Parts: sequence; structure tokens; C-alpha cells
Amino acid sequence: MKITVYGIPNCDTVKRARSWLQEQGLAFEFHDFKKAGVPADQLPLWMAALGWDKVLNRSGTTWRKLDEASKAAVVDAESAAALAQVQPSVIKRPLVQWPDGSFSVGFSVEAFEARRP
Repeated sequence: MKITVYGIPNCDTVKRARSWLQEQGLAFEFHDFKKAGVPADQLPLWMAALGWDKVLNRSGTTWRKLDEASKAAVVDAESAAALAQVQPSVIKRPLVQWPDGSFSVGFSVEAFEARRP
């Protein structure tokens, strides 16, 4: 298995994660939510592994711009997944699938070092 980084290219945290991987000489594939969308087959896996509340970025700009009814409608993994399909930027970034099949969300050097293959 390979490393796959999911996110949007203009996100500063995604940029830092991609730069770190490149600096370490680690090959990875980048999946751009803006161009390729959210992979419907992966979203349930992320939510099962990490928890839907961790995958959903409730502190980001996209979430804050949602109307109150849309926010209130997100109560479980199914409703969070439905929102993520139409608003990919509401997914916390980067979301990374590691060679061992595990997932992580966000970026810190320490966390990436610990998962380094």
C-alpha cells in the first residue's frame, strides 16, 4: 500500500503535510477534493476509523458559513457523510491513508514521524 493524502491544494495544512512527505523522500498520491471529489467508497471508512465528528471540521470556514439548519442536521455519520459529499471543504485536512491501511487527520511532524513507514 502507498500513502494517500486527501485534501485541497490551497490548504496551508495540506501544503505543510505534502512538503514534509516530499522532504522525507516518501512517495505519496494526492487526491484533490476540488478536482476529484470525495471518494464515496472511502468516506465511510474514514468515519468508522476516526469517528465522524473528527472527520468533520467544525472550526473551519466552510462549517461557519453554513446556515444553522444545515449545521443542526449533522447528528450522525450518515448526515455528516451527506454534507461532506456536497461540501468537501468541511472535511478536516489533510486526511491521510498510511501504508498499513490506517488513517490520520491533520498534520504535525510528531504524528507523521510516528506513522512513517
